[in-house]
Amino acid sequence: MSETTITRRELKRSNYSDSSETLSLLLLPRPLSASDLSSAAKPGSRIRVAYQGVSGAYSESAAQKAYPNCEVVPCDQFDTAFQAVEQWLVDRAVLPIENSLGGSIHRNYDLLLRHSLHIVGEVQFPVRHCLLANHGVHIEELTRVLSHPQALAQCENTLTKLGVVREAVDDTAGAAQLDGSISCRIIHLICVYVQFVAFHKLKDTGAVASAGAAKIYDLNVLAKDIQDDSDNVTRFLMLAREPIIPGTDRPFKTSIVFSLEEGPGMLFKALAVFAMRNINLTKIESRPQRKQPLRSLGDHSNGSLKYFDYLFYVDFQASMADPIAQNALRHLEEFATFLKVLGSYPMDVSLT
Repeated sequence: MSETTITRRELKRSNYSDSSETLSLLLLPRPLSASDLSSAAKPGSRIRVAYQGVSGAYSESAAQKAYPNCEVVPCDQFDTAFQAVEQWLVDRAVLPIENSLGGSIHRNYDLLLRHSLHIVGEVQFPVRHCLLANHGVHIEELTRVLSHPQALAQCENTLTKLGVVREAVDDTAGAAQLDGSISCRIIHLICVYVQFVAFHKLKDTGAVASAGAAKIYDLNVLAKDIQDDSDNVTRFLMLAREPIIPGTDRPFKTSIVFSLEEGPGMLFKALAVFAMRNINLTKIESRPQRKQPLRSLGDHSNGSLKYFDYLFYVDFQASMADPIAQNALRHLEEFATFLKVLGSYPMDVSLT
């Protein structure tokens, strides 16, 4: 159903008021889906930045921190955000790559290699969870709370003390939309359905999301900073079609991916090219090769011995404009079976 066919008719069916406030909610941006990618980008002077999620998601705030005054474009999937940049529908994408509590977002590591985008920056965004509910609802009236599984886990102590039932959906802002909604099974990323939620006015349902989501979806903040650990930070990557020219005027980080032959000490040799040059590694992540996840190692009495074949993603603190970094990668190329620079970009040293 399109956004233009759901307004007054559907509101009447659901017994919603035909107020200007109601209709204005229907104008919130609908996340891009794969079917939208054939559309031409709208001309405009502001930079267009894709993120995964819906309005009010932490990813939207991260995109706005990375590119102030940008036009944010929500996407329903990580893949869609990558494709939106590749197909010139948007200028940039800002996507999460790791969380200080939850660890790596493996899907985006895989997509970095599958797509031809370049990392041009990073942004570290502190996650501050809030407990939201409809206006007039008191915290002691809540019997269930909705959110992303990771967000619920990060607020376990608070929610346990409240004694509420926890129900997981796919996106923290989506949970705010579903507060008092028909069912969690509704695909929350279809934003036109989300607007109905705020008008159900259930008295027993809350959501864990951002304070920004409360403003957008007209919910009340019952409690702020309910996460168990105050040091909850998500690192986002800024992605573009073209790389930036690395410099040496400020701290830079370089991200690479490589593969190695199987053998004793091969990974040690790979990492040693950085250690011997005093280059600090800030991240290493291994992912199985998608096309050939298993290799056979010679003959074995019970058949070929199989082992996982890995790709190694590494971040290190150096600019590709620095000869030391260039020499390290030349050294690595001598025995790596595959090597690709994903980007060399300024480090984000702030947590505001």
